[in-house]
Amino acid sequence: MDIGSLIAALLLGLVAGAIGRALVPNDAFRHMSGPTSWLVSTGLGLAGALVGYWIFTALLGIGDDDRFDWGGIIGAVIGAVIVVIGASWVLKRTGRPAL
Repeated sequence: MDIGSLIAALLLGLVAGAIGRALVPNDAFRHMSGPTSWLVSTGLGLAGALVGYWIFTALLGIGDDDRFDWGGIIGAVIGAVIVVIGASWVLKRTGRPAL
């Protein structure tokens, strides 16, 4: 993986994570701000991109292996929403504060 692909993946993760967090009301990470919030959004977005890829490309056979197209971005956002809901559910259920 070259540096350009790495930067693009991090930007995709940040955007997908931020959109995913914005779409989920009352998530466990809502109190965060600043660099911590950006880092959490990027991590959730990258995890969401993997979940979205797995669901749409590997499981359902929809899409292709292109890294950055509109379908991949939409899949990453849907995956990020799933990851945010799952992480919020686990954190609220265990009573642990988010970071």
